[in-house]
Amino acid sequence: MSVQVTIREEACRGCQMCVDVCPTKVFTYDDAAAKARVSGVEDCIACLSCVYLCPSMAINEAGYTAVKNFYRDLDFSRRMERFL
Repeated sequence: MSVQVTIREEACRGCQMCVDVCPTKVFTYDDAAAKARVSGVEDCIACLSCVYLCPSMAINEAGYTAVKNFYRDLDFSRRMERFL
């Protein structure tokens, strides 16, 4: 089973945090809709950084095996704390 990434459109605030934090560029930003979009799910490494950082909890990931969190951009996370 491959990783599945979805964004609940009604919950997305358009903050672009997921676009910025994703190490494999799974997300893009749709200027017209002012929402993030999943555009490269096949590149997802299931680090879950986007899920943890999303202030509106709009991102869901499924179909992955949970292992030790191997990726966190701590500097970015510290800068974004005020939104969480």
